[in-house]
Parts: sequence; structure tokens; C-alpha cells
Amino acid sequence: MGKEDAVGKKKRGSLQWLRRILFAMLLLLALFPAAAWFFFPWYAQSLIDRALAGRPFRVEVSGAGLPDFSGVKFRSMRLLFTTPPDGCSEAAAYTFLLTDGVLSWHVENPKTPASGALLPQAFNATITLKADSLTLKPKSGAVVVGDRKPAITVNVTITPLNGLAYSVKPLSAGYFIDQATVTSGKLRLEGVSFKVRLSAAEKWQQPRDSVHIAKLFSDGNEMPVSNFKALFGSVRDPLNPCTLMLTDCSVDLFGWKATTEQIAFDLKEKSSRFALSMEDIPLAKLPGFGGGDLNTPFAAGRVSGVIPVDFRDSILIVRNARVVAGKGTSLLFYTRERRPYLSFDMSGGEVVKNLDAKIVLNSRNEKFSGLSMSGISATLFGGRVTSAPVSFETSANAIGLTLKFDKVNALERIRLRGDFRGSLRGQVNGTLPLIFSKGEFSIRNAHLQSSGGGRITFAPPATQKSAEEPAFGRESADADYTFSEPELLINRSLGGATTIDFSLKNVLRRTGGGELLLLSPKGKLMLLHNRKNLAMASLSNFSAGVFGGRIAVGHIDYDMAKKSGETVLQLNNIPIQKLLELQGTSKLYATGKVMGTIPIKVNGELFEIMKGGVNAEQSGQIIYATTPEERAAANQGLRVTYEALSNFLYAELLSTITMARDGKSTITIQLKGNNPEFQGGRPVELNLKVEQNLLDLMRSLSLASNIEQSISKKALQRQKK
Repeated sequence: MGKEDAVGKKKRGSLQWLRRILFAMLLLLALFPAAAWFFFPWYAQSLIDRALAGRPFRVEVSGAGLPDFSGVKFRSMRLLFTTPPDGCSEAAAYTFLLTDGVLSWHVENPKTPASGALLPQAFNATITLKADSLTLKPKSGAVVVGDRKPAITVNVTITPLNGLAYSVKPLSAGYFIDQATVTSGKLRLEGVSFKVRLSAAEKWQQPRDSVHIAKLFSDGNEMPVSNFKALFGSVRDPLNPCTLMLTDCSVDLFGWKATTEQIAFDLKEKSSRFALSMEDIPLAKLPGFGGGDLNTPFAAGRVSGVIPVDFRDSILIVRNARVVAGKGTSLLFYTRERRPYLSFDMSGGEVVKNLDAKIVLNSRNEKFSGLSMSGISATLFGGRVTSAPVSFETSANAIGLTLKFDKVNALERIRLRGDFRGSLRGQVNGTLPLIFSKGEFSIRNAHLQSSGGGRITFAPPATQKSAEEPAFGRESADADYTFSEPELLINRSLGGATTIDFSLKNVLRRTGGGELLLLSPKGKLMLLHNRKNLAMASLSNFSAGVFGGRIAVGHIDYDMAKKSGETVLQLNNIPIQKLLELQGTSKLYATGKVMGTIPIKVNGELFEIMKGGVNAEQSGQIIYATTPEERAAANQGLRVTYEALSNFLYAELLSTITMARDGKSTITIQLKGNNPEFQGGRPVELNLKVEQNLLDLMRSLSLASNIEQSISKKALQRQKK
């Protein structure tokens, strides 16, 4: 028994040790997952390094948390990878950074494990990566992508291998980019949205999907480009493997929509090409054309156009752009009473074509400082317009532009309205320097000229006159003005004050009473200079050739609202014979020229002359021609007068003129001289006085006849003596 007890006791001891060993092993098996779970943050990076050994990228994780059944949190995850060169672009290193994220997984439909296997033969899993922020940055820093609250989903197949090894095969990946930001140098895109959808079945090529960019900024300044939309896919054209294409593109440009069929981006040249198309854009919405209101718009009608663009770095090149104006497109101008008086017709096909320009975005200390434009040229209304290089500095808040016109057919597009009508013709040449600042523009020494001209009819509405008023007031006041070869020098301040120095080859005025031709008229016109009375216009240094001499006006302030003003008309070198011919005389002939001053006061359609004086500049000759029959029929006194004036050599000719607003006038003429063939050449003095309604006389061209009647009257008076 003792021996059996010893053997039994030994067996019981061995069994106890076996139990202890088994318990320890079970305890170790139970503690191993717990230890692995507890120490996971310390060896997570080692697991990742072993899993990605030999791969062309590296994942760095910091701040990893303790995993649970659905995932693990981390403070940051950095993916570093390099894209190999492909003949279109060089190798580029990128950093993909996620912060404050969580990596989670979900096993889908695992297969039943084989007999004796601890894990399924293969199973699919969905891995989801979420974070507070995402940043994608190349090593060069050329383009930086930033996104908030990204969510990346990857579907994989996991197949166990021998031991604890396994293989992971990606099936697809998806990432909805929403309201991301893309920064490239001075440019920043905001509100970028795009659905990334990649799959092994599609050979990891991105299918076409919609990309949207809400806003574009340049150095913090919002650009007039927004709401860009396009379709984009990564599949490339085998014939153009280095070109990425955006198709069905549209963008809001200055508030209106522009479209282009495609935008081509050359990966090798780092440049893009596209042609923006604009359809039926209201002209009033274009920059600089939005003046006026609903009742008095500054612009009317619609325009369309195509703008081909090449863009590389900060240089934008426009080539062969064109603008087409629709029917009824025009610029409108109004009087102070808000009545249209002039319009500029832009309809009828291509307004601008062959527009070329080079635009460079300038920077200073890596910040946007302005832009410069050069090579600006275009075909405008059949002519050519070019511009000197233009610079715009953000600190100056102004931009200067100098346009040069060559044979631009602009005059025939001017339409006169209201009391004016007519037609203009001819090509415009010259330069137009403009400065734009704070919504205003100024003009500095613009020089415009034309070899053409036109005809303008001034036809004010007829007014009812009383029977007592002079006939001149009751007759039509219509007048035609035909002019040729205008030349203008224009200056305009930002406030609108405008000065126009003008000259023309000639101006012909036609009325019911006759014609008046002005040769080489020139002067200076000032508008909107009187801030207390913007209706006040000033004319100064005006002169013109007339009747072989010249007339001049030193200065006149004319109130366009009251239609009133006064000035002094100066006469120089006016041939007396020309004045006599103008009045239709048939018996008086004279040599010599006159000069003088005629003060004139204008009030509405009426004017008055206040103590004007006209005198001969030198001595001359007056011949009062009569036929032998007239002399034979005349009495003795009248015959003596005829003989004295048959060859009168005057040494002095003085005259005065006054005229009231109703036309009643008094003209006096004083002649001193002699007739060498009359009474031995004794001195003769002749005084004439004509009292008539000068307006009626001027209209009927009968002043000379009245002078002749006065001479006859003087002769009869001498006969009675």
C-alpha cells in the first residue's frame, strides 16, 4: 500500500503541475491579446513598416490610440510617396497629411474557413479613413490642396498566407472632395468639389465627373471669376498623352456666364489653352457700361464673343478674340432733362475682332502688386486700334490706358436724336489716353481727327407766335450744318469737366434765308466746368474765315438751360464787296475791307446788338453804277449824285449798328472822300441812315436794296435844296 500511495501521490503531483502549466498557458494566451492591445501605440509604426516593406511609399503615424473592434484613432498620419517620371512630367515627391483622424474597418461576408484553419480563406473589408483636415503638398510647394473633414474609403480583399502573413489587394477607392482649397503661388481656389472614384476594374483611371470651383482669389483679392464647372477624367488621349482635358466648361465672368468646350492642360509645358464663349450678354453688365438707370440706361442691347486664351504661370495671352453686337446694341447719351440726344450704334456684326493682348500678373515680395498689359491690338469697326503697354498697381488704385485709332469707321455709327438729326461719315484717327479710378475716368490730351464730316439739321419744335411779333419769329428756325475734316483735342477730369479744342476745314450753315460758309473754324469749348451751374458752357478763342476775312469770339458763357449768353463778335478783313454781294446788290461796287466789333446778347431764339461799330481798314473805291437811260431820266439833283458816286474814292468809311430783340435796328453809314472826275475832285461827305427790321431784311437779303434807296433819297433831298 505504501508503494501504491507513493505512486499515486507522484501522479497527483504531476497532474497538478500539468494543470498549473496549462493554466499558465491559458493565462498567457488570454494576456497576449490584452498586452498586444495595450502596447499597440508603441509598435503600430513597426507593424506598418513591416507591412509596407518594399513599397514605393511610406506611412508615418503619430499619436495612435488604443484600437477597438471598429478602428483606431490617431493624431496625425503622414503619407510620403513619389510619382515616377512618365515622359510628360518629372518625378515629384508629395506629402499627404491627415490630422486628428480615425482608421476604421468593416469586414464584409467572410468566407467559411477551411478545416483546421483559424482565419477565413479570404474576405473583403472596407477601410474608412476620416480626419479633421487633409493637406496634400508637393515637395516643390507649387500646389497645395487643403480639405476639411475628409472621408476616404478603400475596399480591399485580404487573403491569409502561411503563419501570420497576409496579402491585401485593393479593389477600389473613393474620396468626395467637398469645399476644398487649392493654392498655387499667388492664386487660390476656394470651394473645390470633386468625386474621386478609382477601381482596379477601370485600371485605376478616374472616370469623368463634375468638378466645381466656387471662387478664385489672387493674393487675397477676389477675382471676377467664379462658379467654374467642368467634367474631368484622368484617361488621356493616346495621341496627346501629356494633355489633361476638362470638357463642358462654364464660368461666371464679371457676373455673366462664359463657356468653353474644353480646356487643355499641358503637363510638360505647365500651360493651359481654351477659348471662352459668351452668348447674349447684356452690354449694361459689362465693366464701365453700367451707368444710368432703367429710364436712362447708358448702354442697351446684347453682345456675344469668343476669347481664346493661353495661360502659363502668371502670364495670360489672348489671341484673335472677337466680339459681336446684337441688333439694337448701342451707347446712349442724355440731356440734363434726361432726353436722349445722341447714341452710338454698335449693332451689325463683329464690333471687335483679331483682339490680341498679353497680361502679366505682377508680384512684389511674393504678393500680388498689380498687372501689366502689352501687345494690345484689335480690329475695331473696320479700322485698327492699338494700345501702349499698360500697368496697374494696387497701391495706386488707378489704371492708365492710351488707345491709338487708325481708320476706324465710327462716325457713321453716331445717331442724333431730339432737336438734332443728320448723318456723319468718315474714318477716325488719333490717340485717346484714358485713366480709370474709383469708377470714374479721365482723358488727357486725346487727339482725334477725321477726313470725313457730315450734315446735322437743328430742328427745334415750332412755337406759336402772336401776330404782332416779327415775321422772323414766326418762320421756321431749322438750320442745316455741313462740316468736314474735324480735329479734336479733348481733356476730361474725373469729375466730368470737359475741354474740347476743335478745328474743322469748313462749316456751311443753310437756312431759309441763305447760306453762310465758315472756313477753318476753330476754338475751345468747355463743359461742366461751372460746379454751381453745370448747364453753363463756355466758348473761347473762336475764329473762322468768312466772306474772305475772319470773325472771332474772345469768350462767351452760354447757359444751355436758359439759352442765354452774351459776347462780342469781332470782324477783321471783311471785303465790302463780299457783303454787298451777299445782300444781293446790283448797282453798288466797292473795294476795301472793314473791321469792327459787334456786341451780341442772346436770349432763347432772339438776340440783340448793342452799339456795334464797323469801319473801313483803309481807303477804297465805291461805284454806284447807272445806265445812260437812268441818268437821262433823272432830274438834275439826282444826276449830280449819280455823277459823284460814279467813281467815289473814300478816305473814311464809318458805320454803327444797333438792334433790339424784336429786330428793329438802326444802321448809320458815314462816307468821306471825292470823285476825281466830279467838280474837280472837291471833298464830298455822305451820311446814310437805315431804320428797318434787320431780321426781316436779313431773311429777305434786301439790305443792299435799302442802301440803294437811301442813296436815291439823299439825292432827292439835295435836289429840293
